[in-house]
Amino acid sequence: MNQQLPVMEHFYTLQGEGFYQGQAAYFIRLGGCDVGCTWCDVKESWDAAAHPLYSIEEIVSWPVQAKAKLVVITGGEPTMHDLGALTAALQKEQILCNIETSGTNELSGTWNWICYSPKRFKKPLDIYYEIANELKVVINHVNDLRWAQSHADKIKNTSCKLYLQPEWDNKDLVTPAIIEYIKEHPSWQLSLQVHKYIQIP
Repeated sequence: MNQQLPVMEHFYTLQGEGFYQGQAAYFIRLGGCDVGCTWCDVKESWDAAAHPLYSIEEIVSWPVQAKAKLVVITGGEPTMHDLGALTAALQKEQILCNIETSGTNELSGTWNWICYSPKRFKKPLDIYYEIANELKVVINHVNDLRWAQSHADKIKNTSCKLYLQPEWDNKDLVTPAIIEYIKEHPSWQLSLQVHKYIQIP
């Protein structure tokens, strides 16, 4: 295993969003992004070359030492990298592997949970409508609700969980509209960035 991956940051915390909200999770944020959301809160992750490279062995050692049972690979856009060796090494340690992706590239690796979060800024690949365990759409403006529904209508996995998540800086504006939309479309659930409310990573 000679592969190295650019890592912006890594930390053990609670998952603040979506299906695994509230559960202990070790986050590994990879450098590099080909999407470029204007409201991204980790724009420093976009340039892969700005972040140090670590071997697969080094990366796996972090959650192992923390005794974490769940790892979330995020970014940036993690699918820019070949993640096969990383997921194999993590799962060899009996660690569950979750990914958060906007679905802009082919998915490598073996995953226990795929959180698909499409963005307006780059068209996703159709395969994610078949493999997603969770569709999480960030709502920046009220008119994003119709856009979110257009993605939900394409989902092929009938057990896929559907989440609408207010963009943090616009949450006061869009959350009431999201609540009303969910009341009218109860297949959706509300995802809040709980980690920001309780001020943890």
